[in-house]
Amino acid sequence: MTVQTTTRADEKYLARAIDIATENVRTQGGPFGALVVTADGQEFEGVNRVTANLDPTAHAEVSAIRAACTGTGTFDLSGAVLYTSCEPCPMCLASALWARLDRIVFAANRDDAAAAGFDDATFYRFFDDPSVRQGMLPVSVIALEDAIRTAPFIEWGNTTSRIEY
Repeated sequence: MTVQTTTRADEKYLARAIDIATENVRTQGGPFGALVVTADGQEFEGVNRVTANLDPTAHAEVSAIRAACTGTGTFDLSGAVLYTSCEPCPMCLASALWARLDRIVFAANRDDAAAAGFDDATFYRFFDDPSVRQGMLPVSVIALEDAIRTAPFIEWGNTTSRIEY
């Protein structure tokens, strides 16, 4: 993780993400809030609604990214910044990378989250150490013929109306 110089605007938006998280707890949500700010200043909020929505992907960061993509009409959020009350978990970090966000600014770190009962250490280890994967989540690949295995990609390559991402 690289520590970069932050601005007063960063501090303002991060404070907003923390406020969003705190308010979300008061409405039976998880203690996480996020804000995507686009290059032109549009703001899109997201809160953790995992238990409320019975959706393990309803993290604040993913919710804010979804709102920003819908609100701007694009899946490419280049130039935007994600402000989040806590260090993003691996899923949220991957979402930020897919959305092509320019930066992430967060307050609490993964140790703070773990101390509050949100311990993602297993997920970090899953990606860092292949030996940990055994027995955690069995993943299998079935050896199929190339033409069968790659049929969706061939169809994608032949589709002239596709939108590249």
